[in-house]
Amino acid sequence: MPHALYMEQHTTACDPIQSTQKCFAQELQQVTLSLSKSQHQQERPAGELGARQQASGQANRRASKLASWSQANEQANRRTGGQDGSNQSKFLLKNGVPKRIHDQKYQPNSAIIRNDHPQNADFPRYYSRKEKKPFPIPIVELRRAARERIKKSKGMPKGPTPPPRNGMLVKSLVPVAYEVLNARISLINNLKKLMKAVPVLACRHCNEIHVGPTGHPFRSCRGIRAESRRGLHDWTSANLDDVFVPIEAYHLFDRFGRRISHEERFSIPRIPALIELCIQGGVDLPDLETKRRRKPIIRRGKNDIIDANEDDLPDDLDLYAKFRKPILTEIPDSEVTPPVGSEQVALLALETFEAWEIVREGAGRLMRKYAVRVCGYCPEVHIGYSGPKTQNCGAYKHQQRNGQHGWQRAILDDLVPPRYVWHVPDIMVEMQRELRNFYGQAPAVVELCVQGGMEVPEKYKSTMRMDIGIPTNLREAEMVV
Repeated sequence: MPHALYMEQHTTACDPIQSTQKCFAQELQQVTLSLSKSQHQQERPAGELGARQQASGQANRRASKLASWSQANEQANRRTGGQDGSNQSKFLLKNGVPKRIHDQKYQPNSAIIRNDHPQNADFPRYYSRKEKKPFPIPIVELRRAARERIKKSKGMPKGPTPPPRNGMLVKSLVPVAYEVLNARISLINNLKKLMKAVPVLACRHCNEIHVGPTGHPFRSCRGIRAESRRGLHDWTSANLDDVFVPIEAYHLFDRFGRRISHEERFSIPRIPALIELCIQGGVDLPDLETKRRRKPIIRRGKNDIIDANEDDLPDDLDLYAKFRKPILTEIPDSEVTPPVGSEQVALLALETFEAWEIVREGAGRLMRKYAVRVCGYCPEVHIGYSGPKTQNCGAYKHQQRNGQHGWQRAILDDLVPPRYVWHVPDIMVEMQRELRNFYGQAPAVVELCVQGGMEVPEKYKSTMRMDIGIPTNLREAEMVV
């Protein structure tokens, strides 16, 4: 049978010419399979049986030809020592390789299904108090990048320092800072209303929370006298700080000023770290003054800087006036009104989730330009280049460090903690302790919005394990491999 007709009948995709041995193995396996099927057929009419016998003979001839090709190819490899790929290609071209191998165009993305979100993802790791937080970028990579940067800049003229390291603001991030601040206020106001409609519970002895009318039955309490309760939680009503964790930081009048000493720890105000990041990003609040420079700073050394002379500029000059936006206000707890009806609850849940995503995304953009530090042993956060010298770290083995913090680069979860909780597939069905491995988790704000009537976002389906079937009883769970 001609090669063209043979390749039209067998259109199994194979690799280019560099993987011809694998192609021959696939062809031989397919021919052998077709031969075995024709030999094990049941009784058929006479005409159809004759046609199948003829096809079986053709398959036998094709199998023998492919076997001879494979044997000759192995002999050629042994003669050349298995190193000369050009001799192998010349042999295959000489002895007649199927035409499809030459004419096939290699398309690497033709059969690849791409997805930004994995099907299933592991839960975030729980770090013990005795463990130090890992560095976002390993020290070895930082040193290698520094050596490469010094090597490239060697012999090159030093260019101007870009903002915000020169004391100026990044103009493109000033609207982002206002957007993040307003989204934070909207998120707090919506959570106060949504928690009136969707119950949220918190443990009296540990920091674990649960979204739902009844708490989960898992024995995971690590609080006081947890051994006497065998790890069971003692549930009570939660508040806003349990869902949206407040992270505080020192407010800096000048982010290029000297470091905060241990004696100044009570004289400098502490505000939410997200608000401090927005202030350094360009937000002006009347209650919290900050220094705005209109000319870049003059750096005389690594830690020695002076301000440029601004006497030639008018006093009323504001370089960022066109970026100012009005700021929202928080609703007092006494004026919070719960939503009425399932439609209002679902609409409020959607608005809450959008505000949550704006806060997370905008804070991530600001953190790429403005330095944020976190202690590697405790949750203390500092917005600025150098952390304070306060000696109030009470984490594991703080005596060896004299109570000082181990400052390192922060990640988004340090500034805006997601507070993962168990995902409840069905509110009407209680969760079972034995089926813990089949349940998923999600951030508390996301789970609150989902139970409020919002559809599950594609971004969080991987940790919520939406595609995993939950057994109805323990017997079905034991049957799962």
